[in-house]
Amino acid sequence: MCSICGIVDFKDNKNLDRETVIKMGMTMKHRGPDNSNVFVGKNVVFQHNRLSVMDIQNGNQPMTILYQGNSYTIVYNGEIYNTDNLKAELKTYGIECETNCDTEVVLYSYIIFGDSCPSKLNGIFAFAVYDEGKDAVFLARDRFGIKPFFYCRLGSSLLFGSEIKSLLAHPNVEPKLDKYGLWELLFLSPVTINGSGVFKDVYELKPAQCGYYNADGLKLNTYWKLTAQDFTETREEAIEHTKTLVCDAITRQTKSDVPLCTFLSGGLDSSVISAIVAEEYKKQGKTLTTYSFEYEDNRQNFKKSLFQPQGDEDFAEDLGKWLGTDHKVLTAPTFSVAQNLFPATVYRDIPGQADIDSSLLYFCGEVKNNHTVALSGECSDEIFGGYPWFYRKEMLNNGFFPWIHKPMARAELFNEKVVNVKEGFEYISQVYKDSILNVPLLDTDTEEMQISRIATVLSVNYFMTSLLERKDRMSMAHGLEVRVPFADHRILEYVYNVPWSIKFEGRREKALLRDAMEDILPDKIINRKKSPYPKTHNPKYEEYVTEILNKRLKKGKLGEILNVKTFNEMMKQDNVTWFGQLMGRPQLVAWLIQFDFWLETYNVCI
Repeated sequence: MCSICGIVDFKDNKNLDRETVIKMGMTMKHRGPDNSNVFVGKNVVFQHNRLSVMDIQNGNQPMTILYQGNSYTIVYNGEIYNTDNLKAELKTYGIECETNCDTEVVLYSYIIFGDSCPSKLNGIFAFAVYDEGKDAVFLARDRFGIKPFFYCRLGSSLLFGSEIKSLLAHPNVEPKLDKYGLWELLFLSPVTINGSGVFKDVYELKPAQCGYYNADGLKLNTYWKLTAQDFTETREEAIEHTKTLVCDAITRQTKSDVPLCTFLSGGLDSSVISAIVAEEYKKQGKTLTTYSFEYEDNRQNFKKSLFQPQGDEDFAEDLGKWLGTDHKVLTAPTFSVAQNLFPATVYRDIPGQADIDSSLLYFCGEVKNNHTVALSGECSDEIFGGYPWFYRKEMLNNGFFPWIHKPMARAELFNEKVVNVKEGFEYISQVYKDSILNVPLLDTDTEEMQISRIATVLSVNYFMTSLLERKDRMSMAHGLEVRVPFADHRILEYVYNVPWSIKFEGRREKALLRDAMEDILPDKIINRKKSPYPKTHNPKYEEYVTEILNKRLKKGKLGEILNVKTFNEMMKQDNVTWFGQLMGRPQLVAWLIQFDFWLETYNVCI
C-alpha cells in the first residue's frame, strides 16, 4: 500500500513543477513511510510513497519498463491477489518478471493488454501509467473503489492523488465548497456520491473506471458492471459455491512479506476470515494474531438496540481461544476517542463518521506497533444482505437512502440561507431515485428478489464505499494495510443472483454465508445476530464532545452558520439513531466538531 500523485500536461510542460509534486506527495507520507521517489518525464511528474509489503527490496516506485522500444512508467497503490495467475499468462507472451512485487505485474499487464488490463486484475488498486509512445497517461481504479484516486483539472494540466489533501497542496487548487458539496456533507456524509470529491472541481475516479488523459483531454469508461442473471443451481450447490469463493478470496489475501493479523469482533464475518487464516497459519507452523476492539467502561454502560443487540467482548475472546490464536484486546480510552476526532478529519479530508473514525484511528495505531497488514470483515453485509433494510421493506420504501433515518437531522441545524434545506433534500432525493433506476433486474424476479437487488446495489455503491474509505484512511494514517477479502468481485457477481429465499432462509440474515461456513465455526458464532463495529457507550464521551463543541461555537466558523436555537433544542431531546446503526446524538455533536475543525483547518470557502 502506498500513495500516488502527479501532474500531467501534454500541452505546456512549464506546468510540470517537480517541487510542487514533491510537496503534494509529502502530504501523504503517512501512507508510505518506507520509501519516496519522483519520476520526471517529458509530459509528467509522478511521485510515490511506499509502504513495503511484498518484495521489500525490489518494489520501489515509480517503476519504468522499456519494452519493444517504448517506455512505460507506473505509480501504483494496491495489492493484486491473482499475481501468480497473471505472471503465468504474461509468460506466454514472453514476459519474465524480475521482481516478486505486483507493481511489475500490473505494469506488464498494461503493456500487453492495454486498456483491458484492469479487467484482468483481482485486487485493490489505483494507478497511473505514463505511456510515452502513445503520449498518454492511463488511469484505473478497482471495481469497488477500495483504493482512492482523486483528480482535478487546471487548464491543460491534470492533477491526481490518493488523497484530496495532495491536490489542495497545489498553489492553484482552492478549498471551495459549492452547494452540491455542502448538501453531500449535510444529507449524506460520511457517504459521498461516486465521482465526487466534495470540494468544488475536485473529482474521483469512480469504482471500476479507467481511461486515458492526453492532449485531447480525459476520456473515461467503466470496465466492469454488475449484471442480473438467471440462477440455475440448487440450494446445496449455492452453499458449496459460496464457500469455495469465500475461502479462495481469503486465502489469496494471506500473502505478505511482513507481519499479518486479523481483526476479530466475534461476529460472523471477522470470524470466518480469522478461522480460515488461522488454519492456513497452522499448516505453516505459525500462530495467527487476532485483535478485538473495546472502549473504556463499555461493559458497564452498554445499552442494546435493534442494530447492536449485544457487545463483542466475550464472543471475540472465546473464539480466539477456540481457534488457538494469539488474541489481543485493545481498549480505546474515552478521552482519546474524543481527541482523535481532529486528526481523523485531516486523514479523511472531510468530516467523516465522528468517533467511528476516531476510534478506528486509535486502534490502527495500536495494531501497527506489531503488524503491517490486517484482514478485516467489511463488505459482507452489503453482499450477503446483513442490514435490516434488506428485509424491512419500510426502510427501503421511505424515498431516501435507507440507512439515513432522519435526513434533516444535520441540515436543519444550519442557517436556511446557507443550506437551502428543501432544495438540497430534493437534490439528494433525486440522486437516490436515479440510483434505483439503474439497478440491474430481471423480469422474472420476485418482489423479494427485486428488493434484495436494490438493497445490494445501494449498499455497495454508497454505504460500502464509505466504510471502505474510512478503513483506508484510518489505517493508512499509520501505514497499516487493511485487506477486505469479502470485497472480491467474484463473490458479489455470484451472490447477487442467488435467490433471496436462499440468502434469507428461515428469516436469518446472511443465511447463505452462515450455511456455507457452519462446519468451520461453532454454533455460537454461526447463529450470532449481526452486531456492527462497536461504539462507545460511556456517558463521559458525550460530556467531552459537548464541552469541546460549546467552546468551538464561541470562536469557530460553525457558530456563524449554525442555528443555535435549533441545536439547543436537539440537545434536549432523547438520543435517537439518525444514521446507519451507530450514529446517535453524541456522534452528531462529534460530527459538528469535525465539521467546524475542517472549515477552520482547510480554510474552506462556502
